[in-house]
Amino acid sequence: MEASERPQLPLDTTGDGIVRALDDRIVVEHLTVADERAAHLVRERQQRGKPAGDTVRKAIEIGARVLDNEETAANVDYVRRELEAGLGQLDRRLGGTLEEGAEELAERIASTFGPERTGSVQAQIKEIVAAEARQQREDLLRRLTAEDPDNPLVGMQVRIGKKMLETEERHRQEIELLRESHQKESRSMQTQVHELKEHLARLLDKQDHELELEEAEAAGTRKGFTFEERVHEAIEGTARARGDVATHTGAELAEGGGKKGDTLVEIGACDGVSQGRIVFEAKDKQLTKNKAWTELNHAMEARAASFAVLVVAGEENVPAGRETLAEYEGNKLIVAVDREEPAGLALGVAYRLAAARVAMARDADLTVDAPAVRHAAREAVTALKQAQAIRSALTGIKSQSDRARDGLDGMVDAVEAKLELIDSLVAEAEDATAC
Repeated sequence: MEASERPQLPLDTTGDGIVRALDDRIVVEHLTVADERAAHLVRERQQRGKPAGDTVRKAIEIGARVLDNEETAANVDYVRRELEAGLGQLDRRLGGTLEEGAEELAERIASTFGPERTGSVQAQIKEIVAAEARQQREDLLRRLTAEDPDNPLVGMQVRIGKKMLETEERHRQEIELLRESHQKESRSMQTQVHELKEHLARLLDKQDHELELEEAEAAGTRKGFTFEERVHEAIEGTARARGDVATHTGAELAEGGGKKGDTLVEIGACDGVSQGRIVFEAKDKQLTKNKAWTELNHAMEARAASFAVLVVAGEENVPAGRETLAEYEGNKLIVAVDREEPAGLALGVAYRLAAARVAMARDADLTVDAPAVRHAAREAVTALKQAQAIRSALTGIKSQSDRARDGLDGMVDAVEAKLELIDSLVAEAEDATAC
């Protein structure tokens, strides 16, 4: 009575068996299924220990699910929705390629699981899906590697390339702007440095000029002519006695410009044409060696002289490393004199040595006993130094002043004799040349 109350299908007695559907169960009696593959599957699973009834039961369950979804259109829509859900964005970028593949896949699944299908359901699904996946991958790869405007990667590459070119051009322009800015700053700095150097040079020149002016004013004259004038007077006296002409040129412009050279001596100019020129530069301060040589060279150039004598006020103003009454470079001489009384032996020796050198250099044929001249000059210088030492000693030794003065007079006489010897040697040579 209980079984008869449950929902059930009408009893199907057609064919060679009885099939009844009771609630969620199916009862099959005396049913024979003529299917080689199904029979093979049941035997094979039974050999592996699977009961035959269990295999038949699962086959019916799987087949029922497939038959329940055998509508082709329904399967096509289902596959398309699933593929669009996973690859919808890419499918739209590729122009519907995946959609067409999804429709084709759904149709194949529908046709495969139609009434005429054969073989295992799992195997056929796996084979269809794998083949379709391979096909979709190959199509996708061809689309993504093709040099076609429809390829989304081509457009992406074009945009990336364009962006890189724009970035590179912008970077190049920035570098060019930085380079131009650096060059402008460099030129500006060079201009500023040049202007600063010129300004500094002007300041230094102004400072030197002010120092010279201060020194001149402190000496009581505009250019410090006090010592210079005394030196000129002493030179002029010696020149007059020898028949030479001494001109005070310290304030006069030279023919080539400038006022270098305080006293110019023209040898023999009293009796006729000058036989040579000596320029004297008087300084009551110490110069460096380079400064002294520059002064003398400029003086010789400005006054067209062949010999220059630097007259300094006192031994303390002789340039460092130089000696008084020593000849340098064949055309320069330094002599130290008393600041207040420059006229004396030292200046006279320097005058005569310079005159002898000019006479020797004037005429290449003039035969002068140069060793004798040098020897006499050395002896004169030695005697002069001894005289100066004695004169200095007289200041502190009053008790021996008479004896020292006698010695001094003797030394002076010796110097005069040596100077006369120098003059006679030069005169003899000139007479011999004239003959």
